[in-house]
Order: sequence, then C-alpha cells, then structure tokens
Amino acid sequence: MLATLFVAGPASATPDPGDNPVQGKVSSEQVADARSAIQSGEIPGVDEIVHSPNIEHLVNIPKDALKGTNSDLAFQGKYAFAGNYDGFRIFDISDPKAPKTVAQVLCPGSQNDISVSGNLVFLSTDSSRSDNSCASTSQPASVKDSWEGMKIFDISDIANPKYVAAVETACGSHTHTLVPKGKNVYVYVSSYSPNAAFPDCQPPHDGISVIKVPREAPEQSAIVSFPVLFPGEGPDGGGNPGGPTNPGVSKTTGCHDITVLPEKNLAAGACMGDGILFDIEDPEHPRVIDQVQDNVNFAFWHSATFNQRTNKVVFTDELGGGGGATCNAEVGPNRGANGIYDIVGKGKKRDLVFRSYFKIPRHQASTENCVAHNGSLIPVKGKDLMVQAWYQGGVSVWDFTDSAKPKEIAYFERGPVSATTISTGGSWSAYYYNGYIYSNDIAKGFDVLKLSDPRTDPAKRVRMDELNVQTQPNYFDFDSTDD
Repeated sequence: MLATLFVAGPASATPDPGDNPVQGKVSSEQVADARSAIQSGEIPGVDEIVHSPNIEHLVNIPKDALKGTNSDLAFQGKYAFAGNYDGFRIFDISDPKAPKTVAQVLCPGSQNDISVSGNLVFLSTDSSRSDNSCASTSQPASVKDSWEGMKIFDISDIANPKYVAAVETACGSHTHTLVPKGKNVYVYVSSYSPNAAFPDCQPPHDGISVIKVPREAPEQSAIVSFPVLFPGEGPDGGGNPGGPTNPGVSKTTGCHDITVLPEKNLAAGACMGDGILFDIEDPEHPRVIDQVQDNVNFAFWHSATFNQRTNKVVFTDELGGGGGATCNAEVGPNRGANGIYDIVGKGKKRDLVFRSYFKIPRHQASTENCVAHNGSLIPVKGKDLMVQAWYQGGVSVWDFTDSAKPKEIAYFERGPVSATTISTGGSWSAYYYNGYIYSNDIAKGFDVLKLSDPRTDPAKRVRMDELNVQTQPNYFDFDSTDD
C-alpha cells in the first residue's frame, strides 16, 4: 500500500513547534573527547552502526510525512503502530525485512503515546492545545479552555483511521495503559507536574485518571475515577518530597508510566520519586500494596516491567529526562539505570525488595543523550530476558534471571547524531514481537532487528495477536508464586 497522510479534522493542522528534537551546546573539551573516542574506535562514528554478532539489522524506514519525534510502539496482527509527536504511522510488518506504510495520521500533541485494542487506537496528548481536534495549535495551560488528554481512533478500516472520541484529563496524558475488561477497556492515564496557575492541572495531583471506554460505543468514553495513589496531608500529598529533602530526586506529583498484568490483577507504577506495586482487581479503584524509594541513585522513576513469574519488577530511572548524556564514566553504572526488585511475600503482604542495578556497559559520548528507557520481555521459559531502548545508547538485550547479577547479551547502536552538540536521537522504544525486535528511533525512523542466539531463540515460537507492552501478557500462563 502507498502511504496515506491525512488529517483527522481540518487540513490546517500544524506540528507543535515545541515538539521538535532539541540541540544543546557542549564544552570544547567534551567535543574533543567525543572526536578522540570516535577516532580511537572506542565509540562508533557519527551515524555509524555497530552491533553484537548475534544481532542483524534488517531494515530502517526513515521518517516520512511526520517529521516530529518518534515515540512509542504497539502491535496487532501484522501491523505495527508507531507514535510520533505529530501523529502516528501504521506499518504492515508481514515481511519484517520490508515493512510497508499503511497510513500516516497528522494529529499533533506530544507525546502521542500509543496503544491498540480491537478496533481502537489510543493516543496520549500531553502538550497544552487550543482544542481536542487534530488541527489544534499550542496554547498555554494557564488558559482555561486549553485541552490535553486522550484521543481515540477507530481502525476498522486500517488504511483510514477515524477519530471518534476525546477525553480531557487533569494535567493531560503523558502516557497511558490499557486494562481490557470484556466489552470495555479501562485506560489508566499517567500525568504529573501540577501548577496552581493551570486551571485543569491543580495540585496536589497524586493519582491517575481512569477512563472507561465501551468498545462498541467509544464516543461514550468518560472518566470514572481518580484514585489517589499517594495520600498525604498538605498541598503536596504523600509521595516523595524530592529536593531539598532528597536532593536530585523528582518530587512525586503523579505517575510517569504504569505497567499492568491483567491476568494477575497486578500493576507496577513508576511515579517520579516512587515505585509502587498495586492491585487492580477492581480496575476503577486500584489499591497500593507496596511503595519504595531510592533516594541515592534514582532521579526519576520512569517505567516498569514484570518478569514472567510476576516475582520481579524492573524499574527504569530516566536521569536527565532523556535529554542528558548519562551513559559515561562520570555518571557511573548505578544512575540512569534499571533497578531490579524481587516481589517477596503473598497477597496484600507483598514487598518490593531491591536486588541490583543494570546499565549498558558501553560508554557513550558527551554529545549523546542516553539513559534507561522503554523495553519489553523476550518470552523464554525459565529465563528473565529483556530488550530495551537506551536512546543514543541504542538497543540492549540483557538477562536478569539472577536478580543480583544482570548481564548484557546483545546490542545494537548507532554512533552519535552529532560529535559537536547534544542532538536528541536514538531508540525511544525497543520491543520484541513475534520473533523480531522493533525499534522506534527518535531521529532515524523505524528499525527492525533479528536476534539469533540459543538463549533467546525459543521465544520465536511464542506468537501474539496483539501487544501493548504496558499491558503485559502472561506469555506462558504461569501461576504466580504470589497467588
């Protein structure tokens, strides 16, 4: 199929000028260090591709009509859905070596975090807009009629998605997570950073918005609850107070991302200054089981991934907000890394117990934004394996079967976007789906990787009809040790 670019609304839509990759200056000493590292072979050259012997780079599909920042990925059948700050793109991945563009939808509004369920595509808007249309423009959050929240599209005709519903949520929707329940889909909306000057984003904001979406009537979608996950006294609620109490740690004013495992009625929340484990048996009223902090090495709790037996959680720390060069000797191996936690105990008495950190062992240049970011499990029975994006640190495959001794087993990366400035790029999301790794590179486009390794090859036999990584499947129908 030929690419189809259309606007789900008036044709005057323009990308948000604030949603383009940013550049920043680095010192002359850092530029010299980057050039020296490239010349010595310590790091690859600008845009040079390197990878471990067990990974093959099959194809790269550059950006096309949507020029903004590439963001998250979702999958259904033979299709991949790729978020972009300017909208979303649908690929036919029937042949992973030659993906074809099915549709491109112009609908600006960062981050355009994306999920798919049945005939519906869900898109997050976390930049203040003039209205909820795909023709909206930037408008200050201090203006009462500004809009942020969830957009819903019907993809019954996959080549022509139809914008069918919008739900405004407090502080917008930075990310979202689907909890399918029969004829309905619940959407957990994560957002943060309230401000007394923002009419629709007032402090405290220590919870999540829960939207109920009827599959057969998405236009009736509405918020059904706002569970407070961090109750506390005073205007700031009960989450991590951040600095100056905990210097260098983000104050908790909501959640950044949530991963659910619906078959186990369990969820893990990465909430700025806190990591939480909670029960979602009643999806409209989730209940926190345990709450942890790391005020030494974690700056911003970003995302979470369960292992298959639901007795571990990997939390990521997005030190520097994704725009900083943190994969170097100066920052070290424990900051901007993953934290591996065992889940100990049963039922309401489960606790998160820290075991170790994991960070890619390859140092990056001071011009490369690099930190732990989005990844997924690679389903192999008896093993805990994960593929993960690290922005310009590339794509890493690692093993955390031993919670205390994680190790990298494969990698793919490009050299810096620039050897003279910080220029945002690299893999935003890297996920394993039906035998291949798919990566959405912020600057370079859509990559497909083939992983060939005896440790991971059994995963090729596991086939999924649909995958939203933050709605984690129970790949092998394990009985959790915590049931």
